[in-house]
Amino acid sequence: MLLKIPENPQEQERFYKEVARLLASDKVGAIPTETFYGLACNPFSQSALERLFNLKDRPPNKPILLLLGRLEDLSLVISRVPPKALKLMKLFWPGPLTIVLPARKSLPKLLTAGLDTIGVRLSSCEVTRKIAQAFRKPITGTSANLTGQPPCKSAEEVLEVFPQIDFVVDGGRSTAQLPSTVVEICDNEIKLIREGLLPFDTILKALEEHK
Repeated sequence: MLLKIPENPQEQERFYKEVARLLASDKVGAIPTETFYGLACNPFSQSALERLFNLKDRPPNKPILLLLGRLEDLSLVISRVPPKALKLMKLFWPGPLTIVLPARKSLPKLLTAGLDTIGVRLSSCEVTRKIAQAFRKPITGTSANLTGQPPCKSAEEVLEVFPQIDFVVDGGRSTAQLPSTVVEICDNEIKLIREGLLPFDTILKALEEHK
C-alpha cells in the first residue's frame, strides 16, 4: 500500500493519524528519513518486531534504532541521559545523529538484542517526526534494506525489495549518500560506532567548544 502525503494541512493531520493507526495494529511500513527510507513498526510489540526482522532477514543479535517524535519521548525508552549526550542533543538534534544510550529494562529483547543500550534519534525529516508524534511513542527506524544490501532511497525501491510490506509513505527520493552517524554515550564518554552524514570530528569539536 503506497501512501501519498496530502498537501492540505488538515488532510495531513488525518494522514498521520492513519499511519499511527497502522503502526498501532502491528503493521510494518517504510517511511522517509533525512538519510534513507527506514522500516517503521511499534517497538513495544513483539509480533511487530518479529515481522520486521522476518521482512529484513535480520539476525536477532543486531539491535534496532528508534526514531523520536519529540524529545520528551526519550523517557519511554531511555533509563538515563548522561550530560554529554544531552549536550549533543542540544547541538545536533533534529539531525542525522543516532545516540546509543542506557535502555529501559522493560524494552523487548528483540529490540535491544539483549543489550542494556538502545540507539535513538530525533530526525530532521519532518515527515518522520510527525509520524512518531501521531503515534505518541518512538518508532523503529532501521534502514529499509535486506541485511547486507544497500538501503532503499525511494518508495518504488522499497516496494521492489519488500513487495509484502504493509505500507510505504512516499516522501520522494532521498539524495543522501551516507546513513546517520552513530555514537555511544553511557558513562559520559563518547565512542564512535559508525561514521555517517555528521563527521565525528565535527561532533568532538562541538563538544570541546561547548564545555
